[in-house]
Amino acid sequence: MVKKLTNIFSLSGNGLRDWMVQRVTAVIAAVYLLFIIGYILSHTNLNYFDWQALFANPWMKVFSMLFLISLGLHAWIGMWTIFTDYIKSVSVRLVFHVVTLVALLAYFIWAVQILWGL
Repeated sequence: MVKKLTNIFSLSGNGLRDWMVQRVTAVIAAVYLLFIIGYILSHTNLNYFDWQALFANPWMKVFSMLFLISLGLHAWIGMWTIFTDYIKSVSVRLVFHVVTLVALLAYFIWAVQILWGL
């Protein structure tokens, strides 16, 4: 009987699923960034009040949250892959995983506070 290898820091424990999450999150990020670029290009005299009006819309907050979640998942899978491929020492890799996870969570919480005004 073949035992399935898992890693507690892997997103899903399944390489195909992680690969698919990486691709879907990249598409979400690309759509969000294209929207932001289009908004910047379509508003010639962009100021603070225009940005405030855009991000005051609930749909933009939800779209931004989707982007932030996608960015975090995408970054986590990418960094997990790099760490497991290039850092052979388990203890050093654990430190890198934990530091990355704490940083991503801190950035996410900070962005939620900014976006929702908490």
